[in-house]
Amino acid sequence: MQPRWNGDWLDRMYNARAAVPQHPWHLGRWALASQDAREAHPCELDVAYGDDASERLDVFPADRPGGPAVVFIHGGYWRALDKADHSFLAVPLRNAGACVFVPNYALCPAVTIPDIVLQMVRALAWVHRHGARWGADARRLVVIGHSAGAHLAAMMLACRWTAWDATLPAQLVRGALGISGLYDLEPLMHAPFIRDTLRLTPDDVARASPAWLPPPRHGRMLAVVGAEESAEFQRQTTTLRRVWGERRVPVCETLPDCNHFSVLEQLSLPGTRLHQLALALTFGARVPRGQPAVGAPRVTSTGAHRRC
Repeated sequence: MQPRWNGDWLDRMYNARAAVPQHPWHLGRWALASQDAREAHPCELDVAYGDDASERLDVFPADRPGGPAVVFIHGGYWRALDKADHSFLAVPLRNAGACVFVPNYALCPAVTIPDIVLQMVRALAWVHRHGARWGADARRLVVIGHSAGAHLAAMMLACRWTAWDATLPAQLVRGALGISGLYDLEPLMHAPFIRDTLRLTPDDVARASPAWLPPPRHGRMLAVVGAEESAEFQRQTTTLRRVWGERRVPVCETLPDCNHFSVLEQLSLPGTRLHQLALALTFGARVPRGQPAVGAPRVTSTGAHRRC
């Protein structure tokens, strides 16, 4: 076994909940904010995108038809959490004019990660075909994901859509934003805290690691990670940029003062760098590189975002 597969070290690097003792506070805050979002904004809940009971999504339509379609994929190490915990993230994107879809998926160990990837393929194909019912422009579909959701977002950008279904466009996904993503799955085969739940095989790793796949033929991936996250979470992000190249990953940044949970909350706060990146991706704007958005909260040190 390679030295890097030392179990204690892998758990320190990848067990995000253990690394952030206050994570229950963050998760509780998300749940309350999400309940408020569902009560205060128009939404349609538990819409089926497939036959399995887990294949349901929530829709937050834009005020006016014709806006881009945003699919937000939640994290939880492919084994935990729910779309209902993340409704709060739909609000700022909906307020900006997007139609937001938040899907669920089956969880490990009942299924494998490749199974979940295929569920998200079905979810995005469904949004492409049916999103207009809620005013979404399916030609402007982007994916945002956090942690395991960032992995799934990257897999959607890398998907060969016409090979899966010849009736779909080759560039079904215009772009993706990965927040604290896991793009090289090999370490997770060996991490004691998660390996028995994920049950990854070498074949799973080869088929479902974005950093092991060729660069996407279309679109762009914006990749960010919190500065307070482990060296391995930061390596995951830089590895994707190295393998896919700057053309496909034009943004690769470390966001100051953010841990694995607080970094996601930046997405919901207008004026932050992460919110700026999400809007630029969603509406096809050019992303100012390495500069905090006007009015962003003060950051430590020089105030600059370190680029990978």
